[in-house]
Amino acid sequence: MLFLFFLILIFLFLIINLQFYISIKNVFSSKGTFGEKNVQTSETKFSVVIAAKNEAENIPSLLSSLKNLDYPEDYFEVIVIDDYSTDNTFSVAQSYVGKTKNFSVFRNDNERTGKKSALTFGISKAVNTFVLITDADCRPEPSWIKAFSNKFIEGYDFLFGIAPFYKNKSLINHIACFENLRSSILTLTASKLGLPYSAAARNFGFRKSSFEKIKGYSNTLETLSGDDDLLLREAVKNKMKIGIVTEKDSFVYSSTKNSLKEYLNQKSRHTKTSFYYLRSSKIFLALWHLTNIAFLFSPVLSFTNIVFIFPFFLKMISDIILIKSHQKKFNYEFNVLQIIYLQILYEIFLIINFINALFRKNKWE
Repeated sequence: MLFLFFLILIFLFLIINLQFYISIKNVFSSKGTFGEKNVQTSETKFSVVIAAKNEAENIPSLLSSLKNLDYPEDYFEVIVIDDYSTDNTFSVAQSYVGKTKNFSVFRNDNERTGKKSALTFGISKAVNTFVLITDADCRPEPSWIKAFSNKFIEGYDFLFGIAPFYKNKSLINHIACFENLRSSILTLTASKLGLPYSAAARNFGFRKSSFEKIKGYSNTLETLSGDDDLLLREAVKNKMKIGIVTEKDSFVYSSTKNSLKEYLNQKSRHTKTSFYYLRSSKIFLALWHLTNIAFLFSPVLSFTNIVFIFPFFLKMISDIILIKSHQKKFNYEFNVLQIIYLQILYEIFLIINFINALFRKNKWE
């Protein structure tokens, strides 16, 4: 019976991975992605909306990055919404913006607090056809808006891009960066398979009319998080055209959390959002993650039959090939030893984050 289970598991893993690798190849070989810069120009107008809560230390760097975007200032506006901060986020942002004509700062006037409320208020202030969302602790690359403009003119309703972390020498940083890399590969692949389920709010955009058509965030209030993933869910339910932006110099960078506690809190919020995904997305993720976790822990059964040691090595070899082949596209660099131990930690943290999400109460920080 165990041997039959082993054969079924191997077959399932191979089928999932084969489709996965084919999809990755399609994503990475598509024209105009990863390293190829689309030179098409347009005069699409954008509103960039940022919800900020207690971000006095981060907001100047973000606004500086936005001022340095390679896009005509007459064709985009920046709207910062201070969501009831207890520090001086509002005054710092106002001071930094100064008299810059296409930048404005508001306090959230909605009675309800929270990121979705602040974003809703900011989007209501947007005067342009397209809206881009990012976070106050982020740094968009110079071609950020231009890349979205090149893609939106193809008729998309919702788009999401790449949002890597800055890499440093700490273990928590390496864990977060590796998780970001694995998640990015998975979400891009799922999107190519016609199953978009997740997008980083740090690098996210949509037609304002499409946002209004799905009633904004009003159908995504099951949890405080999910201003990205659950909005994408509503777009999928309404059969809207969803795409990805991977042009060169269009990434949006941010820093990782500094401690294990902060990292676990963040991942708890993100994981809780997945409880409200569409059924098809849940099935896709369950098949992928459960198969990988089963292979990771397969050596536990080696005392019954030595063949159970082989799924673990098959998984490790597949992971090494996958990461080494594609990590540079996301501006990451992990050696073989790091890939092995970080992949093991990644699967273990999936379990920890799931348990935390079940029992932890989250809040908008």
